[in-house]
Amino acid sequence: MILKSILRRANATPFFLIGTRRSLATKTPPFPTIPSCPSPACGCAPTPELPEGFEIDHETKISGLISNYAQHVLVCTGKPDWPSRIEEDNSGDNLAADLRELVGRGGVFSDPFHNISVLNSSFPSSKPQRAELQTTSVYLLPSFKYVPFLPRVSFESVEALVKGYLLPEKLHSAHDGLSPIHKDRLLRKPAYQNLLFGVRDITDILVLVCGHGGRDKRCGIYGPLLQGEFERQLPEAGVEVISGPVEADALNPAEALSGQTSSRVHHARVGLISHVGGHKFAGNVIIYLPLDLKTAGGEAHPLAGHGIWYGRVEPKHVEGIVAETILKGTVIAELFRGGISQDGKISRL
Repeated sequence: MILKSILRRANATPFFLIGTRRSLATKTPPFPTIPSCPSPACGCAPTPELPEGFEIDHETKISGLISNYAQHVLVCTGKPDWPSRIEEDNSGDNLAADLRELVGRGGVFSDPFHNISVLNSSFPSSKPQRAELQTTSVYLLPSFKYVPFLPRVSFESVEALVKGYLLPEKLHSAHDGLSPIHKDRLLRKPAYQNLLFGVRDITDILVLVCGHGGRDKRCGIYGPLLQGEFERQLPEAGVEVISGPVEADALNPAEALSGQTSSRVHHARVGLISHVGGHKFAGNVIIYLPLDLKTAGGEAHPLAGHGIWYGRVEPKHVEGIVAETILKGTVIAELFRGGISQDGKISRL
């Protein structure tokens, strides 16, 4: 009865203000902003034509319209699109389905005050040293962790990921009435981290574009177009774009993700992701900026450790997003859907 009451209260709350200290929106964002995106200085791809009935919503205020979540789990599928329900991919034999069985609604570790959002991504998985092993890689954001090897034949490794990295370290006060056993089951157990090999910090900028055409045509059209535009504009701004699988050696987990030091030039990976909500605000882009990131001038980056959500992004905006948000750490207000910091605090304008 207690859990049902918790779920009723959570479901009755706006999705960007679900009741927890973790998700309360701050009134004043802890980062600099500019009102609109600068006009591009060079040529860019034209804004695409959309089929009738799939128009972009330019009227609704989008600030704050992001999903409430404590952690994004990006499953590296190496594929650019998926069925509408990603857990049905490959006839249900996939990591997203396994994870949602544990942390999705009704799952063993489901917690409405600590939502785990499972997404597919087009990033390829790291290749294990033994070619006969079948493993899948995941990114954990905004904790900025990369897990290179999750064996596809071992559900124990999926449980270790959930228990060791995804569950909360402290429960919301709404859980006070639960039994000690139930509380213990919902709490993180760091010892399980030792069961996963090669886990390390993410040091690359991640540009994620919703390209889930199997769910909505708008994202299916905008996604690949914006991915290509970011991959073109980033190198022109001095940011190297990395493609292909992460070269991760499970025997050397201390090695940086890109094999670079803190004095490296900026590196970025650009990928398509599955449904994040708000198809009518396509193109939807989430930019995760790593903790050690510096500005182009070498100062501490104002958005380091944050995930920044943008909506209504068109190709003409990409140059400005790269220059203002990725290089300088400035949020573009007209495109801003919300932000999340490493400690899970949601920001909106």
